[in-house]
Amino acid sequence: VPKLREPRTLYAMTSMMGPQQAARWPSDIQVINKKITHIRYIPPEPEPFYKQTGFEKMPMVRGEERGGRLVYMYEPRSTFFVRSRVGGIRSGPEKAAVELDKTIDDKTLIFEARFESGNLAKAIQVGDYDYELWLRYDLYTKKHTQWYYFAVSNTRPNVTYRFSIVNFIKPDSLYNFGMKPLMYSEKDALQKKIGWHRCGNNIKYYKNNMVYETSRGEKPFYSMTWNVEFPHNHDTVYFAHCFPYTYTDLQDYLLDMSNDPVKSKICKQRVLCRTLAGNLVYVLTITSPSQNADDLKHKKAVVVTSRVHPGESNASWMMKGFLDYLTGSSADAKLLRDTFIFKIVPMLNPDGVVVGNYRCSLAGRDLNRNYKSTLKDSYPSIWHTKQMIRRLLQERDIIVYCDLHGHSRKQNVFLYGCENRHNAERRLRERIFPAMLSRNATDKFHFGSCKFKIQKSKEGTGRIVMWNMGIMNSYTMEATFCGSTLGKNKNCHYSVADYESLGYHFCDTLLDYCDPDTTKSNNLLLELEENLKIEIRDRMAKHGIMAPTDVDLADYYSSDIESSDGGSDSSVSDGPPIHLQYTASRSPKKKKKLKTKKERDRAHSLKDDQKKQPQNERPSSEQPTSEKKPMSGHQTSHARQEKVIRYTNGSALSRSKSQDEQINIGHSSGCTAADIADQDQLKRVYPQNGHPPYHLLELTTVDWGTSVRSYFCALNIRFICEDLKFLTKYPPLILKSGYVYALKLNENT
Repeated sequence: VPKLREPRTLYAMTSMMGPQQAARWPSDIQVINKKITHIRYIPPEPEPFYKQTGFEKMPMVRGEERGGRLVYMYEPRSTFFVRSRVGGIRSGPEKAAVELDKTIDDKTLIFEARFESGNLAKAIQVGDYDYELWLRYDLYTKKHTQWYYFAVSNTRPNVTYRFSIVNFIKPDSLYNFGMKPLMYSEKDALQKKIGWHRCGNNIKYYKNNMVYETSRGEKPFYSMTWNVEFPHNHDTVYFAHCFPYTYTDLQDYLLDMSNDPVKSKICKQRVLCRTLAGNLVYVLTITSPSQNADDLKHKKAVVVTSRVHPGESNASWMMKGFLDYLTGSSADAKLLRDTFIFKIVPMLNPDGVVVGNYRCSLAGRDLNRNYKSTLKDSYPSIWHTKQMIRRLLQERDIIVYCDLHGHSRKQNVFLYGCENRHNAERRLRERIFPAMLSRNATDKFHFGSCKFKIQKSKEGTGRIVMWNMGIMNSYTMEATFCGSTLGKNKNCHYSVADYESLGYHFCDTLLDYCDPDTTKSNNLLLELEENLKIEIRDRMAKHGIMAPTDVDLADYYSSDIESSDGGSDSSVSDGPPIHLQYTASRSPKKKKKLKTKKERDRAHSLKDDQKKQPQNERPSSEQPTSEKKPMSGHQTSHARQEKVIRYTNGSALSRSKSQDEQINIGHSSGCTAADIADQDQLKRVYPQNGHPPYHLLELTTVDWGTSVRSYFCALNIRFICEDLKFLTKYPPLILKSGYVYALKLNENT
């Protein structure tokens, strides 16, 4: 690729891990000094789902309070991220597991999870071979327990062990639909070349007897329990939610690619940015090399990203399959490189991957809800990816943007897209690529699970932000953690090879989609239109509505008949980055500057002059409002505009006025309190304190300014404008998203 300089220190020599950048951890995290590696293994036969018998046990949580014995404990206590270093805490790891009694044949399992991508907070022994396990929340949060990856040693064969993970948060799981945990035995890998495989019996996911506190009250924890037998004595065995793929695995893969004399010519590796911890975020450019710059100008682009959610390791395996195929020697791979320029970010959240988070970065927030954020230093990989795509759009068209994900509640593979509602010429065209993919991967991809609705709660995702930037085919590709309900491998788990094959099918679909012969695309579009008409008629009949014989699609939006996409709720991680929020809450409060006696006398003099001024000479903005309130639902033609006072508080960031004006609250003069309470556009102001979505302050004019000041002080709000004289004229207030709105509600205020 011409005009691309070689990267500086892409792979620096380090004393710990050889010719690559060693993973950086938060400097207070304990890390064992051992590199965990696993052999590649593909089961000779597909591994079937677990079939529930109906007799599975559902043990309730006992814990230490009911006689359990703590055998492993490691929970970091830091409130927010401060600094990082290679290898974590300087003093090294302390003892986290129980000491074995050497005077007897102590059969207690030894647990460990302080390695890359590991996650286990504590283990409690409640029987000779029975253990309760608690997962660690994402660092600096109190949410997101889904990903687990830990090791046990001191095993015994021919004994049935029971493990119960007791602090899941989601009310349902694929473990209730046949999914089994993954297991890896070091002795099996060494002696039999058997790697990760599914294990377990008596598998059950259920609500237990423990609860946790939220701003909306108590919510239950859920348990996942399974039985397992170990194959060897004194073995080390790993368990995981999905096939692990660490940051070091990615670096090893990229290093091999850069050392390959053929692949290094068609794939240029660069550092997009560094994360909060200083880990490298790589961007790859893949295309056929050319000495003629004009050849590159005519190429369109494809952008693929992955691993924004660190616990979705299956996304990395899809990315690996995509890269393997795209850099391969096949004729189709060469045609793709000749036709397109591929921009690829294989791991958007390496910090989260390193520490074993499920969803968040070290900012304590979901990166895939912050593509609209301008906080470059808090979300560097997201900010730089967006800027890279913006520059790319200025140079050439982007045919497809796709972000790779894993899904915890649905089977198969599917896409989420964005419906082109306001362009009749593009109606349903965003569905052509997924429909083609379903034809190319019939035993894995399920078109019926695809959704194209644009939900307000997902407006900060990469998919919707890129669509708003002008990329019509903007998708997230979701792969189940479990397996397929389609084709010859129905009711069987996916293997690593299955995930990798999806990368090949994606490339194959790109060629079909961009085929100069548009016959296939046109036929698919007609089929999609007919299927949608049938779906609309069926839905109308279900609701008792007489459906027309010929449905005009111009009268309907296809997404109106779709249900929610069922994605994860990340509202619990909304808000500013944890480290900024904590810093703001600890900053000293600004003291009010007292006025001198001379300034107070001048203010009183101005007030007396205003009282003496004839009423008909007063400025229009201060005319008394004595007109009668119009009937509900009507607006006066001379409705007063809302006056706005900017404020800041200790836990919220400022917001531009233009964003709030887009919400279109409307004029409030003459509205009743009920009218205002019914407006859906009002935003939640203090979600972390459990306040209602907005406040209507019904305060009297008697010493009203003092009352408001006391109320605001209780909420830790500091006024930028201290003109309470203005506030006394416009009770009550509505607090909304960074602004205080003063509204007149009736003629008596």
